Parts: sequence; structure tokens; C-alpha cells
Amino acid sequence: MPDEEGHPAVEEIELGKVLSALADPLRRRVVRELSVAPDGTARTCSSFALPVSKATVTHHFRTLREAGLIRQVDRGNSRMAGLRRAEIEALFPGLLAILSAEPGEDRPDTA
Repeated sequence: MPDEEGHPAVEEIELGKVLSALADPLRRRVVRELSVAPDGTARTCSSFALPVSKATVTHHFRTLREAGLIRQVDRGNSRMAGLRRAEIEALFPGLLAILSAEPGEDRPDTA
């Protein structure tokens, strides 16, 4: 059962939900940026500068949280998002490496 903030327990994280959450390029971008940052990095949702409305940003982060990819913590009037790196690596080894190797908007495609 998810906790009071909507984070699923490790045993509740399902591959289908994770892949569904990662199907969106903006959500992949968030996870990719967190995956290449030092372990334990937490950022505000607005720091990702997603080119969508505030309501859509909220939707994207809720989707990532409910899939079990990120953990969000309230910090005053904002929320900090951090990658659940250890849990994701334990459940789906190599997934984060694949995401970090994916060409992003700021990196040229090497293929």
C-alpha cells in the first residue's frame, strides 16, 4: 500500500507502471537528469524547466511518484524530488544506465 504521500512500497513497484511512466519524453528527461546527478540529489520540480503548465508538471511528477521512480518531500512551499536509485537498480538492473545513455535534447544522437 502506498504511503501517505503516494509512494509505493518497493514490493509494489511494477515494471509495467515504470515503463508506462517512462513512455513520456518529459518524464524520461526528469529521471535521466536525476540518474546522472550524484546519489541523493533532490531538486524542485521547477528546476527541471519543463516546457508545460504548472498543472502538467504536477501530473508528470505524480505519475513518476506513483510508479515508484521518485520520492518527493515537501520543503516549505515546494516539493523536492529525488530518484529512488537503489530500489530501481535492485528491481530493474541496468534500467537507469539505459536512460542515462539515451540521447537527450541537449545531446546529439550518436547513431
